[in-house]
Amino acid sequence: MSLKKKKRTIGLAPGTLTYIGEKQAAKAEIQVINYSPEHYEENKVETIAACRAYLNSQSVTWININGVNDLDTIKNLGDHFKIHPLVLEDAVNTTHRPKSDVYDDYIYFLLKMLYHDPAQNVIQHEQVSLILGADYVISLQEEEGDVFDPVRARIKSGSGRIRKRGSDYLVYALIDTIVDHYFKILEELVEKIEDLQDQVITDPGKDTLDVIQQLKHEMLFVRRSVWPLRDIITSLIRDESQLIDENITLYLRDVHDHTLQVIDTVESIRDMLSGLLDVYLSSVSNRMNEVMKVLTIIATIFIPLTFIAGIYGMNFNYMPELNWRWSYPALWLVMLTILAIMIVWLKRRKWF
Repeated sequence: MSLKKKKRTIGLAPGTLTYIGEKQAAKAEIQVINYSPEHYEENKVETIAACRAYLNSQSVTWININGVNDLDTIKNLGDHFKIHPLVLEDAVNTTHRPKSDVYDDYIYFLLKMLYHDPAQNVIQHEQVSLILGADYVISLQEEEGDVFDPVRARIKSGSGRIRKRGSDYLVYALIDTIVDHYFKILEELVEKIEDLQDQVITDPGKDTLDVIQQLKHEMLFVRRSVWPLRDIITSLIRDESQLIDENITLYLRDVHDHTLQVIDTVESIRDMLSGLLDVYLSSVSNRMNEVMKVLTIIATIFIPLTFIAGIYGMNFNYMPELNWRWSYPALWLVMLTILAIMIVWLKRRKWF
């Protein structure tokens, strides 16, 4: 978190809603999906109060809110669903590290969703907050657009187990989708690194170094996003909660395994980038050595010729050979002979 952003929260009472982030929606958009094995309904509502009508113990309600910068909507969410002010404060502060907090009536998850921006060719990130209740899940995002479309499609089509399970399975599916998307991001990073490997050897320019530094920065953020997730899943597996059924633990173990695979891949990619940077520095050093070698060879060849030119550039009155008719061509002959001897000598020493 930058110091400038940090100053905005200094001195405020705990639980004070202050949006800290860069992505801002004009107004919060609220989408409600209510489903059961035999029922499916999807609507957009204008207020948080309208979401209450969908809540019942016979179905699962997924409330997705895009635009956490709309503090009035977030405050109304806390009032209607009895969400602790500290949870709401974390939800609107998009610089938090991933974590989970267990409360009496709900569990709060804070995760980082990663996706590739093809326009800028960089990895973008967005904070996602998930609130798991007895028969509902609330997801809070910075702006419209996420990686949850496969989950929405499964709910709508009724395929798989998701319509037959409760809200705990839904929150598992959302977390699993975020983790699976990490693999896609890492695959794209590996492809970039493979493209850079040849470029680092053949043409190690400044642009190549900039790309390597950008990838190292992106991997640092990915690592910060993934490592806490391992502890979050571990705590869900070990801690007993009435909101999470024992049957869901098996699926959480699967997410935990995927998280460990992501962590291993992240560490491998970081090692690859460190090795790539070493290769870049070696390539630049080798190119510099080749340049210095050429300059040294040229200087070595012309040292004796410069010596001769220096002698005959002196302004002495008595230099007998200067009056000789063939002195100029003779001097050229001597200099060319020395040049040939130097070239042969350097070749024998395998300087070039």
